[in-house]
Amino acid sequence: MTAKSQTQGHRSRTIPLKKNYCFACGQDNPEGMHLNFVLDRERKRSVSRFRLSKRFTGPPGYCHGGIIATILDDAMSKLNKLRDVIAATSQLRIEYIRPVPLLAPLTVESRELSKRGRRLTHTAEIFDHKGSVLARGRGVFVIINPKQVFK
Repeated sequence: MTAKSQTQGHRSRTIPLKKNYCFACGQDNPEGMHLNFVLDRERKRSVSRFRLSKRFTGPPGYCHGGIIATILDDAMSKLNKLRDVIAATSQLRIEYIRPVPLLAPLTVESRELSKRGRRLTHTAEIFDHKGSVLARGRGVFVIINPKQVFK
């Protein structure tokens, strides 16, 4: 069982990708989480609704902290698509507020905070089905030139 995603939204679009093996969002990665994000250009945000299976266990019944960090990082990285840029995570700060339960409906939402030169700053939060914040992340992403990096 993998992380299952359900998305909805208006004035938004699903991210189209070819052969994506990303652990968090890659639909072609058999071991991945298969998160599906919807982007909202107007509000500069991304959203994914999902459930985490038992294979992501940390403490009994709850998600491993590294998986939580992965979800937050991936949600924030999706915002770079709104600017049509490729950007690498430069800094990632995670605040673990409450344990993230397995098998429960969850939502991750990210928002762009600022852009200064090649540096983009984003934030993301994971919510439970009641809207309580379980974890929060803040990331700095540096815009890269893919021709120089992926030679």
